[in-house]
Amino acid sequence: MSRVQILLVALVVLSALGVVSAQHESRKLVSAYEQERSRMQQLEIEWGQLQLEQSTLANHSRVERIAREQLRMAVPDPASVLLLERRR
Repeated sequence: MSRVQILLVALVVLSALGVVSAQHESRKLVSAYEQERSRMQQLEIEWGQLQLEQSTLANHSRVERIAREQLRMAVPDPASVLLLERRR
């Protein structure tokens, strides 16, 4: 084999190795991408559940019931309420 042929074979082998390496890297990136998409979907589900929980916990009637029962709070007598106006 001549030097040119040896050089061409070496270049073909290096090129093939480059293709294999690029394909491997591409597969790794696709796998990582799919894992991150799955994690994103899980986080979106969790976010929705947390929003639902927050709206349930912040429900006005629930807050009022806890204030009355656990904290023994009551609405003040209107005669004892003093309104203050802020000067500008």
